[in-house]
Amino acid sequence: VANEGGKHWTVNEVRALIRIWSDKNIQQQLEGTVRNKRIFEQVAARLQKFGIDRDWKQCRTKYKNLKHEYKSVKSAQDSGSTSRSMKFFRELDAILRHSTMEHASKSDNDESERLPEWRQTKSEKDSIG
Repeated sequence: VANEGGKHWTVNEVRALIRIWSDKNIQQQLEGTVRNKRIFEQVAARLQKFGIDRDWKQCRTKYKNLKHEYKSVKSAQDSGSTSRSMKFFRELDAILRHSTMEHASKSDNDESERLPEWRQTKSEKDSIG
């Protein structure tokens, strides 16, 4: 999708990025915002502790590229194609599938909260009519 600023990411660098990305706190921050420079500055600082020298832009670009590649492989698999694959698919699947499942369960909860109101208005209509 985009160039990470020249230097290719090694397998260990990508693993470290995914490890940080899998942190619940980081995931929640990324889900809730579009302006995410500060989050990726944190990610870059944490990579620095592993001895990996990447700036926030490189981290964000790699994150976006991995996410994009994951989604295209996932949709290919969902449509029945098994030919598309990618490195780190399982790791990303664990992170991204979990966050989409959380969204699904949140909307399920919203629905169940609305249900009693609907029942109440229905029973009020019944008693009026």
